[in-house]
This record gives sequence, C-alpha cells and structure tokens, in this order.
Amino acid sequence: MDTLGGSLSMLQNPAIIRFLLQGVLFTLIISVAAVLFSIVIGTVLALMRNYCTSKTTRILKAVSVIYIEMFRNTPLLFWIFICVVFCPTPGFADRQMFGLSSVNNKLLFKAAVALILYTSGVIAEIVRGGLNSVAHGQIEAGQSQGFSMVQIMWFIVLPQTFRAIVPTLLSQVITTIKDSSFLANVAVIELMARTKQVLSAANRYNGLNSINVSDVFVLFGVAAAIYFVINFSISMTVRNMQKRRVAVKVKRPSVAAKDSQTGWACNG
Repeated sequence: MDTLGGSLSMLQNPAIIRFLLQGVLFTLIISVAAVLFSIVIGTVLALMRNYCTSKTTRILKAVSVIYIEMFRNTPLLFWIFICVVFCPTPGFADRQMFGLSSVNNKLLFKAAVALILYTSGVIAEIVRGGLNSVAHGQIEAGQSQGFSMVQIMWFIVLPQTFRAIVPTLLSQVITTIKDSSFLANVAVIELMARTKQVLSAANRYNGLNSINVSDVFVLFGVAAAIYFVINFSISMTVRNMQKRRVAVKVKRPSVAAKDSQTGWACNG
C-alpha cells in the first residue's frame, strides 16, 4: 500500500471521523461561549471607557483602559499559559463531563477563561466604535424624556450600537474560532488537539506501521478544510448582511416634496 493511500484510508475509519467531529463540536462550543461572555464583558468595559468620566467614576475608566490595552497588545497564547498555571477551577469542572476526564475538563475551563479574557478586550473596542457612532443627541433626547442613564443605554444607545456592529462582531466570531486552535498547546480536546492526537497514533490506522508525511498533509488538510467551511460560511453571512445594508440605503431615495404654491422644497 502506498503512503498516500494509507493516509487517505484513515478517513474511511468511522471512529476517527467521529473523534474529529467531536473536536469540531468542542471548538464551536468553546468559541460561542467565549464570544457570548466576551460580548457581555466587552460591553461593560466599553461603557466604562466611554461614559465614566466624572471624578467619582474616573477610576472605572482607568480600569477599562488598562484591561483593554493590556489584552489587545499581548498574545493570546501568553494568557492561555498564564490561566492554565494560575487560574483556579470551580468544583463543577473537577469531575468527568462530556466524556472527558476531570483533568481535561480543568484544562478546558482554564483555556476557555483565557480565550474569554482576551476576546473581551477586542470586543470592547468593537462595541466602543459602535457607541461612538450613536449621536450624542440621542442621549440628550432620552434625558429630556426623563430616562435614567441606565434606561438610555439599554433602550436607546445599545440597540443602535449592536445594530451597527453586527458585521464586525461576526468577523470577530471567525477570529475567535481560529484562535481556539491555540488551545491545542495545552492539550484541550478541540479540533486541532484531536487532529494532533490522531496523527500521533496514525501508524495504527494507516496500515503502514509508521507515521508518514502524507499523514500530516491528510489530517491537517481535513482540519483546515473544516475550519475553512465554518469560517467561510460565517464570512458569506457577513458579506450578505453588508450587501443588504447597502441595498437598503440605495433603495431609500431622498424624497423631495415641493409645494407648488410656496416654492419650498422638503428633502427627507
């Protein structure tokens, strides 16, 4: 049997395919959880940085600035190793879950914390850009109606902010899915880590009793194809949303209503 044929034969093994698909599931779960938690934390940080400007709340702005700049300007892999060494794990992670041992669950939790901390700093700046796109007159209008600052943020500013940053957020989801591959460096059971595990045991499945270069190309090629399909699907969603927004703007004409008697033109 030639080496390439032996490598390709691994893809006909249901156990290997199932093992890799479980890695895809863990990759998506980690990425979605990281994005959801990061949106909450990042939004709070962006609000603190933008609106905590009084003497009593200025310390909150300083905290948010330090957090955002520290995580945005340092590597993700650095924080993964820091969290693996120093981050404590809650009791629920110290048990067998999802078919994983307690050790793997601990590593999974710690690595997910690192990904959330890192992504929060990036999303905070995305949200802050959306906040800056909302006219200050919106806040003044809410204050004139008797809304509190919390109500203004919740009902007026944040809905407009997230409507404006949806394409950018989806792009960050793509980045987070790709960044999750860094977790393989601490033996977390996601797609890249499972690909490396299959490669380390390829001699038992390729019928050649040895690990060959073709095994590397086949297994990592499959992993790359899976990442590509997932991220390309999201990328196309972002592109379609942007095209739809442009089309809506184009279809919204400037309505010129001219009064024949007064001669005034009203542009809407």
